[in-house]
Amino acid sequence: MGALPWLLFLLLIQEDKGYSGDDVDPEEVLAVLQESITLPLEIPSGEEVEDIIWSSRIRLATVVPGKEGHPDTITVTNSRYQGRVSFLGPSYSLHISNVTWEDSGSYEAQVNLRTSQISTTQRYNLRVYRRLSEPQITVNFEISGEGPCNMSLTCSVEKAGLDVTYSWISREDGADTAREGSVFSTSWRPGDNALSYTCRAGNPVSNVSSRLIPAGPFCADPGYPLEKTSTSFCLLAKGLLLLLLLVILAVGLWYIRVQTRCKTPRMKTLRRNRMKLRKKGKPDPSWA
Repeated sequence: MGALPWLLFLLLIQEDKGYSGDDVDPEEVLAVLQESITLPLEIPSGEEVEDIIWSSRIRLATVVPGKEGHPDTITVTNSRYQGRVSFLGPSYSLHISNVTWEDSGSYEAQVNLRTSQISTTQRYNLRVYRRLSEPQITVNFEISGEGPCNMSLTCSVEKAGLDVTYSWISREDGADTAREGSVFSTSWRPGDNALSYTCRAGNPVSNVSSRLIPAGPFCADPGYPLEKTSTSFCLLAKGLLLLLLLVILAVGLWYIRVQTRCKTPRMKTLRRNRMKLRKKGKPDPSWA
């Protein structure tokens, strides 16, 4: 046999008993922090599985399907996943609960098939994101004499993480207008349409919107809304202080009243004893 036919024969054997799926791009999977995620695994139809090896940088777990009604043998070899992983039948997809930041990265499932004596490999890229909280708005404005009021609106999300996009939505002439970016600048003059703005923030797993921000009141009333908030807080503080004083006064009056009731019988007893002593100490007229 020549060298070329022998080489072709070896390549055919390697392909028959080698790995399948090595050149396939990894499947992108998105997960939410502290929630659950499943990496779906596909088993070729009509194939009997010898075992499945799940890995993430290092071996994560080995699954050996049970035969003829016997339970599956599952061995979790990475302690970081202990108590957090399960394997969903019938394909033994990897289910991870309470996802952490450290769970992000590449995963691989090597499926060794008994029927065809080949191994298939499926790869995944897990990306973890946090659900966004309501955006916070910072308003900066400048009023220059008779000129327009220039405003700068800044939108931010606490602990936003990566891949966060921002946009500002305003409604003009019955249609919504969107502007990309976390910072939005505009101007307003008395008599202009009273526009309101909303910030929208999003990442691959969530989308949130801020409350409406009216442009006019900030320029017409420099204290808006801080002054209103401060006034409300002062009124609340005064009301609570007044209530506290009334409670202290009521407790004081109750205490004085109780003390007075306790002292009154005692005073009467002392007066009676004094009167008895005086009668005993008074000389009898027949001895005089």
